[in-house]
Amino acid sequence: MNNLTRVPHRTVGWGLFNDDFDNVFEGFLRPTSAFSAESGKGLAPSVDVVENDNEYVVKADLPGVRKEDIDITIQENLLTINAQTKGETEEKKGDRIIRQERHFGRYVRSMRLGSQVDESKVTAKYVDGTLELTLPKAEEVKPKKISVGLS
Repeated sequence: MNNLTRVPHRTVGWGLFNDDFDNVFEGFLRPTSAFSAESGKGLAPSVDVVENDNEYVVKADLPGVRKEDIDITIQENLLTINAQTKGETEEKKGDRIIRQERHFGRYVRSMRLGSQVDESKVTAKYVDGTLELTLPKAEEVKPKKISVGLS
């Protein structure tokens, strides 16, 4: 059973504004799945979710975040990733910002787990700006092999 819907990113030749117009409607009327994002206040980090027979693996991009500033909770089958980045406060006299695209502030991403995850065995690691969560499947949802014998 596949709980995830893949939505490929489209790039076509309309120049700089094409992605902006596509992003206005991206996710609009998308069906809810077991791993749907529930936006909160803050920027939702990009995530990848991979499933195999034994577990789900969630990778979230959290650039510029220190390990100490990441908070992961599971409550009532809802996985929530909170992270905080601090902006650069040093301003030099006479400088003016021409363009500022880097995000400073709060990242928030929530995903509904369902009962198929063994919450007591979830692990997390953070390397080079990427958070990786391993969510083992509960025993009752793992596929079981049945051998066929001769009668």
